Amino acid sequence: MTYFPQLGQEELNKIRRDRKIRRALARKSHYWFFSLYLPHYINCEFAPFHHEIFKLTEENVEFAVLVAFRGSAKSTLVTLSYVIWSIVGIQQKKFVLIVSQTQAQAKLHLENIKRELESNDLLKADIGPFESPEDEWGSNSIVIPKFGARIAAVSTEQSIRGIRHEQYRPDLIICDDIEDINSVKTKEGRDRTNTWFNAEIVPVGDKNTKTLVIGNLLHEDSLIMRFKKSIYEGRLSGEFFEYPLIDDGKNILWPAKYPTMEDVEKLKKTFLQESAFYREYLLKIISDEDRLVKREWIKFYDNLPSPDADDFEFAAVGIDLAISERESADYTAMVSAYMFGRGEKLGVYILPNPINKRMDFPTTVDVAISLSKTVVNGEQTKLFIEEVGYQKAFIDYLSSKSILVEGVQIHGQDKRTRLALVTHIIQQGKVWFPRYGAEELINQLTGFGIERHDDLADAFSLLLLKILEVASTPGIDVYFVPCIGPYESISRSLSFNSDDNW
Repeated sequence: MTYFPQLGQEELNKIRRDRKIRRALARKSHYWFFSLYLPHYINCEFAPFHHEIFKLTEENVEFAVLVAFRGSAKSTLVTLSYVIWSIVGIQQKKFVLIVSQTQAQAKLHLENIKRELESNDLLKADIGPFESPEDEWGSNSIVIPKFGARIAAVSTEQSIRGIRHEQYRPDLIICDDIEDINSVKTKEGRDRTNTWFNAEIVPVGDKNTKTLVIGNLLHEDSLIMRFKKSIYEGRLSGEFFEYPLIDDGKNILWPAKYPTMEDVEKLKKTFLQESAFYREYLLKIISDEDRLVKREWIKFYDNLPSPDADDFEFAAVGIDLAISERESADYTAMVSAYMFGRGEKLGVYILPNPINKRMDFPTTVDVAISLSKTVVNGEQTKLFIEEVGYQKAFIDYLSSKSILVEGVQIHGQDKRTRLALVTHIIQQGKVWFPRYGAEELINQLTGFGIERHDDLADAFSLLLLKILEVASTPGIDVYFVPCIGPYESISRSLSFNSDDNW
């Protein structure tokens, strides 16, 4: 049984000094083994996911994949600590095989283990001695005579068919970072790694061999992602564990190391490529080539231009509806903007604090009406809502209340296509965002396709598409005629030439 007590340094030192208690606890529990012999590797309090990793190593799981953010200590806990404990603890493994993408990485893992066995006095006193055998494995192997066990390190560049330690085939296989950016670039490279794993790793074990694959997500079709899909579809027996630095609920998974979002933002700013941060820490795969909106395109304003300016056109709101308060539902999003000028002189200023929340129908109506009745330069704010499904009933209801609302037909375009159609004016610097108050909208735009929610981005693209429609034809204005008669139930959006004197 594993215990996860939060002991102070004094209590740990007392246990550490008592050899009998120390060895008994460390033998039964990987958590205790790490806490007693290797605490210098983690200098802050464990996170809950660390305890889940300890449980994974202790449980009788034949195959598991562990994906965690860079710097999460996954390699320390598994490829260093667990490798040693699996031999000296109750599991009594006899042949541990560490596999990495290159021989240099494999040797580094082995050197880290050697260093602990040589320099960690407490560990050396309880476990030693160890040997570097003069056999076919040479410097790529460690033998611990006291336990009749061997630790070997190999790479994906090697063939390991039929390897043994005495009568033992590998009974624990740790695959740590067996892929890198280069190996996943092409389908040929990804298929090569997949073929190697099935030809070399799968057959090398025995009936009770435990295999753990740890690493990061590098490509949607990487070996780890293939494992994930096969496990979830029931085609592969195993377990999949995934630990991003920030989960879907926007909780920091290791608060002792990164206490606040400001700490995470500071970390993010150390990356020249934002996609690398998403990949390494949020476990989101996005290439710069596939990104619709790049962070460097975002232009900020500190002072909102006055709507009294001669080139002010109108104020409008793009609305993406999701009328449900269920936890699994999407958010209703409302993005407001001022439009100035037309054609080459177009300028769109996004207003701060867009609406982004789960709301029921009455609340959504109240918020939409409140936004529409905001008078800017003598005119009410216009509402643009996608005219599809139940959203048409919402448009009709607002129309019956004399609200300036227009249903926008999308003609089968998906969300990505709609956003792609407006990205050029963002890149051209014609869309300005507030310095503060639009952070989530910007995150959804720059992370489109990887963020869990995209409602703000969808409301934004709907709004920009309508603004582009107006701005692209000089001399054309948009007039809204609210439906107030008993036989009129649909609002009409009519375009007139400004010379017609209506």
